[in-house]
Amino acid sequence: MCDAVGQCGLTWKLLVLFFFVLAAVHGQIRYSIPEEMNKGSVVGNIVQDLGLDVKRMKSGRARIFTEDSREYIGLNVDKGTLVVRERMDREELCAQVTPCSLHFQIILENPMEMHRVDVEILDINDHAPVFARKEINIDIGESAVPGVRFSLDNARDPDVGLNALQRYTLNPTDHFTLKELSRSDGTKYVEMVLQTPLDREQHEEHKLILTAFDGGSPQKSGTVRITVVVIDANDNHPVFSQPVYRVSFPENAQKGTTVVIVSANDNDKGANGEVTYSFPQNTGIEAIDIFIINSESGEIKLNGVLDYEKSKQYELNVEARDIGGLTDTSKVLVEITDVNDNAPVISVISFSNPIPEDSAPETVIAMLNIKDIDSGKNGQVKCSVNSDLPFRIKSSSSNFYSLVTDQFLDREKVSEYNITITATDEGSPSLFTSKILNIKISDVNDNAPVFQRQSYTAYVTENNTPGVSIFAVTASDKDSGNNARISYFLEDVLVNGVSASTYISVHAESGEILAVRSFDYEQTKEFNIRVKAQDGGNPPLSSNVSVKIIIQDQNDNAPQVLYPVQTGGSVVAEMVPRSADVGYLVSKVVAVDVDSGQNAWLSYKLQKATDRALFEVGAQNGEIRTVRQVTDKDAVKQKLTVVVEDNGQPSRSATVNINVAVADSFPEVLSEFTDFTHIKDYNDNLTFYLVLALAVVSFLFIVSTIAILSVKCYRWRRERMFYKSGANLPVIPYYPPLYADVGGTGTLQHVYNYEVCRTTDSRKSDLKYARPSSESIISLDTSGTQTLTHAHRGNLTSDSEDKVRSENSETFMRASHSAHVVSTAFSQLKTRLRELDNSAPSTLTFNAYWVKGFTKKKIIIIK
Repeated sequence: MCDAVGQCGLTWKLLVLFFFVLAAVHGQIRYSIPEEMNKGSVVGNIVQDLGLDVKRMKSGRARIFTEDSREYIGLNVDKGTLVVRERMDREELCAQVTPCSLHFQIILENPMEMHRVDVEILDINDHAPVFARKEINIDIGESAVPGVRFSLDNARDPDVGLNALQRYTLNPTDHFTLKELSRSDGTKYVEMVLQTPLDREQHEEHKLILTAFDGGSPQKSGTVRITVVVIDANDNHPVFSQPVYRVSFPENAQKGTTVVIVSANDNDKGANGEVTYSFPQNTGIEAIDIFIINSESGEIKLNGVLDYEKSKQYELNVEARDIGGLTDTSKVLVEITDVNDNAPVISVISFSNPIPEDSAPETVIAMLNIKDIDSGKNGQVKCSVNSDLPFRIKSSSSNFYSLVTDQFLDREKVSEYNITITATDEGSPSLFTSKILNIKISDVNDNAPVFQRQSYTAYVTENNTPGVSIFAVTASDKDSGNNARISYFLEDVLVNGVSASTYISVHAESGEILAVRSFDYEQTKEFNIRVKAQDGGNPPLSSNVSVKIIIQDQNDNAPQVLYPVQTGGSVVAEMVPRSADVGYLVSKVVAVDVDSGQNAWLSYKLQKATDRALFEVGAQNGEIRTVRQVTDKDAVKQKLTVVVEDNGQPSRSATVNINVAVADSFPEVLSEFTDFTHIKDYNDNLTFYLVLALAVVSFLFIVSTIAILSVKCYRWRRERMFYKSGANLPVIPYYPPLYADVGGTGTLQHVYNYEVCRTTDSRKSDLKYARPSSESIISLDTSGTQTLTHAHRGNLTSDSEDKVRSENSETFMRASHSAHVVSTAFSQLKTRLRELDNSAPSTLTFNAYWVKGFTKKKIIIIK
């Protein structure tokens, strides 16, 4: 914050005054800004001042190039403004040099443009004058006459212009006054001049204050205390032989070299005439660091390293003092001469890397700045490149060069170049600098993919797994990057009338050919496809190649027997008369194999035979012949099993059974072969009808059970209604024959026994109905349980039976109806069994019992 409103206003006016933009002159832009601006502060609108627009700045990749590596000013490409990147201290950048300016170039590409920008750093009053010492002690003899001068310490103020040191004041001024002097470079220093004689007896010491003021606003100052000690008389002061010493000195002079010898003469005698030499405090610090003086001899030697490029001249103040404190001053001007001690410096401003191989001649690859800080011929530079490369150097302006192409390029021949740029000055001896630029040539899609062969042949075994790799094609492309990235495609051609993609697919990256489906040699033996290789360039280039796919046979088909024909139910038999001789042709096995080659070579052998000594099979032709004379002892029925086997790996085979009848008449053969097919039919039919009978009886059981439960519930409800009516009459139950009921429970048993007998001859099958051998009636009472046999039933009175039948007639009719249903079901079963052509050689008995009761109802099947 500002200390006062007036101070803030004055600072603002100063900033407004200093922050202005000068118009561009001869392609240059100049700005002036105060030092110590904050980072990000705007220096100027370079787009507006150069007459450009922001789009051009972006497309040209605008950037700042400085001859040194440090950038204090940055470029905001998005806004087109110059901004402060680092806080700038003018005193650090330029010391006392004025004006203090920063120089840099703004570079744009496509097309290449370059604009010079100068930014002057204006000084602000940010330093107060400062003395090197806090206190100065001066001894002055009382014999000193008015007019004697005494050198005082200079105050140092790094600021320049009005902000620099402007004046000095001395207080008090009873005996001394100040005399301000200026050096050749404009800096000021002061000397204290004795105005009135001193009297040691009155004042042995004098206390003075020396104040230095600058011209800034607000004004700043610095002070130093001066103590003057008055000593006894020394009438003469030293006097230098020359007021100014001038000497020229090369910058490469070695340390310790004598620069000059100064001398002063003091007319006093003895100790008062002895003179010592020194550099007073008003000598610049830089000079004191580089030069030293011998206090006794006045010899000035080089104590540091000279650099013409940093400072071309040094001014030394030399003081001669006698023992009495009297002094005299002189100047030594040392001029530095240039020596060719700096090699040229090559800076790459812009570098386009890589460059496309189709670049035309005169294409700018790089812009260079080559500078030699030496002067005269020592700073004049020549630039060159390798003569055997297709590049050359063009000079665009002072210290700026362009590296351009000299002919057409071909990446496939040379993909990169190492260009050696040599900069040589004209000094004696000359110095040079080399810089190597590695330039890569970027690819242009000017080469199509090339297959290794004109055509390919691939083999695949049939019955392959879908997705299996068959073959792989490979193409190469001399280009690089995406231009050499090859993708493989299957061209849409027809194979057997359908698209090739239904047979084959091609992996886009590896060129691997994959089978889409399983092949069958018996259907397709070979086919042709075309594979295209296409690179990733823009536009893409491609080539194609023909691939012949050959299907290889596999032993995947077993031999098929064509003769004799195998039937499921009937018997086919070959007849051999008992009078057959040796070698009699009984039959011939005819088989084929749809495979090819050795997979289709068939061989025949006899696997099983009723009499192996009677028959043999031809291994190649499958002919079955007798190997001996047939005799009467040979069995009529002869069964042969012949194996037909192919020659594949592994081999496949088929078997055929041949029935051979050794007989002279057909009836003899028929009687022996009639039971061949009975067993299988019998087993199948028997199982079916057993299941059917079980299902029917189970269904009748469920229906009868539901019916009996319904009757029981009905009677129970009627009895309950009777009890609720309040009647006290006794209940006299009536039971039908074969029925006894005590306490409301009883059992009526009717047994139906059906016996089914099945034989191999359906005409002998029969179904019998029989009454049970014995029947029992179980009578229950409160005292216990009794069983009445068939004999005991005769003792029952006919009246009781009639009464029971009359009272339960309805229940008995329902039971009879159920028995009739069972009888009907088994009658249907008998009829179905008789319809069968064949019957089982066994007897099957079905015993069905129907039991009726008030509390229990059940059907039992006994087998």
